[in-house]
Amino acid sequence: MKRERNGTVGEQPELKTTLVGWAVGEERVNPAFGKLGEGRTFPSRHLDSFANPAPDIDYTIVLEIPEFTCLCPLSQQPDFARFTIEYKPADYCVETKSLKLYMWSYRNEGVFHEAVTNQILRDLVAVLDPKWIKVTGIFNTRGGVTPTIIAQHIKG
Repeated sequence: MKRERNGTVGEQPELKTTLVGWAVGEERVNPAFGKLGEGRTFPSRHLDSFANPAPDIDYTIVLEIPEFTCLCPLSQQPDFARFTIEYKPADYCVETKSLKLYMWSYRNEGVFHEAVTNQILRDLVAVLDPKWIKVTGIFNTRGGVTPTIIAQHIKG
């Protein structure tokens, strides 16, 4: 149970889990999910969301993911990036542990920078349906070039 600021005991937020991305097969699904922060400590293409606690306020959430890795689809060498996700929630917010495990799931994927950045955006839009969202991936320099990919979506 969660203790509220005023000292009363509140309810656990209800999570909505959505399978997204290129996940295939049952091996990526862990039946031990359901309570916030419980059961999943391996890469997963599940994204949990919870009801926006302040839908009447137009506010922005900024999430930094400084340790993203995937593989170059041509050389299979690791690519490293720093992602920033900024969004204005409508009805749902992303649960950060599920986001961490989702981002981790790309570690062994051979994918171009542009493709992975746009896929992350698509998956977050599908789960959250935010008012506005921007996903920025700043990939480490390779061959004297530092790619920055920015993808955004505006509702409506």
